[in-house]
Amino acid sequence: MKFSQYFLPTLKEVPSDAVIPSHILMLRSGMIRQLTAGVYSYLPFGLRVFRKVEKVVREEMNAIGGSEFHLPALSPNELWAETGRLEDYGDDIFRIKNRDLVLAPTHEEVFTSIAKPNLISYKNLPQIWYQIQTKFRNEPRPRGGVLRGRQFLMKDAYSFDATWEGLDVSYEKNAQAYRNIFIRCGLKFFTVSAFSGAMGGSESEEFMVEAEAGEDTVVISSDNKYASNLEVAVSFSENIGRKNTGLTCEEFHTPNIKSIDELAGFLKITNKSRLAKSRLFIVPSKVPDKQDLYILALVCGDDEFSESKLANMYSGIRPAHPDELLEIAGADAGSIGPVNFKNKDVKIIADLRLKEADELISGACKNDFHLKNIDLKRDVPGIEYMDLRTVKDGEKTITGDATLRMAKAIEVGHIFKLGTRYAEALNAKYLDINGKENVIIMGSYGIGIERIAAAYIEQNFDKDGIIWGGEIAPFQIHLISVNKKTDNIKITAGELYSKLKEKGFEVLFDDRDDISPGVKFKDADLIGVPLQLVVSEKNMKNNEIELKFRRTGERKMIKIDEILDKINEIYVQIK
Repeated sequence: MKFSQYFLPTLKEVPSDAVIPSHILMLRSGMIRQLTAGVYSYLPFGLRVFRKVEKVVREEMNAIGGSEFHLPALSPNELWAETGRLEDYGDDIFRIKNRDLVLAPTHEEVFTSIAKPNLISYKNLPQIWYQIQTKFRNEPRPRGGVLRGRQFLMKDAYSFDATWEGLDVSYEKNAQAYRNIFIRCGLKFFTVSAFSGAMGGSESEEFMVEAEAGEDTVVISSDNKYASNLEVAVSFSENIGRKNTGLTCEEFHTPNIKSIDELAGFLKITNKSRLAKSRLFIVPSKVPDKQDLYILALVCGDDEFSESKLANMYSGIRPAHPDELLEIAGADAGSIGPVNFKNKDVKIIADLRLKEADELISGACKNDFHLKNIDLKRDVPGIEYMDLRTVKDGEKTITGDATLRMAKAIEVGHIFKLGTRYAEALNAKYLDINGKENVIIMGSYGIGIERIAAAYIEQNFDKDGIIWGGEIAPFQIHLISVNKKTDNIKITAGELYSKLKEKGFEVLFDDRDDISPGVKFKDADLIGVPLQLVVSEKNMKNNEIELKFRRTGERKMIKIDEILDKINEIYVQIK
């Protein structure tokens, strides 16, 4: 491609609305332009990169037997209502007014609706179906360029199996395909156990790239044997234990005390572990006329709740609203606790650190009052225990063998064992070998196309620009012709351009006549093609061409009549 014919609008200045490296460099290198908040136009240079990513993804999905589809972005409300996700997604989903349609952020429902009338026998299973399609998310605060947008390109795949063992096989096939994809794209990645969220399912993993610009917080062990999303991470946390003093619960006045910090200050204590922090949650009933489930959750005052851990156990769970607190618990936030609860039909769950603890202080379920000497074993019959706390930086792993650290990371892929949730909701069943009807078992597997490119840039840039490599480099060679005071330079560069293309190389030829050498070199470093070849009057006096390796900055001279013989070897080395 000749630069003079190519639309590649580079920018000298850093755009004011861009703050992370990938966003800045995608704009400066002419890959994208913002149309409106969270919506980007892909310019030719960026589109080349995204198409390279798609090619890798498509090849690896085909290699595991995937069949490619292309489904509509629009889907009917009733399909989403059948699985309950129309309500689960809430305002995060784009809705088409007066048309009862949504712009899909994912396609479980649509793929399942195709499977239902077609995968009716065990002989039709297993299947892996996928597409590369534009998705939509009503992101309230778009940020980070293509990392958090309202419109994005995604590969979503779905497996359909007859057995749970079959799901395990399909899941591992897709997991291996993902590892192959990220390696081929040149990413340094790791996997973490993850929260399934609105997708549902029994198990999920995220593929992460560590980067300061990441929007996710992950927990990584010092021995690299454990990694998890913070939402579901676990650590070793010592039980606060019992004092066995047998003290009786006592109510005391705590005027205007609304938080654990205020309570600790009021009591003039620094250790907050026996100040039980109480939160009320509601699991809305999906059965008409059946009461919602109320859950009071407790953690130590020096810990933070992990709502995701509760959500993994109870689908659809949400915090109680202020008016609901008063009605259900008998008090406002800051004054509720596990004893004297107004509504007796409430499930009480405490964090493992609090197991059978005594001498606790918590709300009295009466505004401006707290209780001391609460004994969970004695005073809260039926209490259950589970891991409810958020892991802290520097804590030990569950085994105690390593230390945990927090890191920012970009999610580039997410895989789920969905199980039967969607097939049950849409009544997608098959007949087994004995003619018995069974629900199809599903998995779901997503990859962000632009996210891969952005994550690559976050890991591969310097002060001058992007450093492309691997299989997603937009071009392999950047040929630069400078000092064209004679036709000889122009002719030599043009002939070399043609011969390199004949050898199968993707070449960007900077043949611009009205641009200074300095600007050409700056543009070359900014857009980051792996290998630069410079044809100049100075070098041609010695019948040589200058090579520059973008990643290392190393330069070397090579005879022009040797370049075509050695270029393959040179490129293999840098690839």
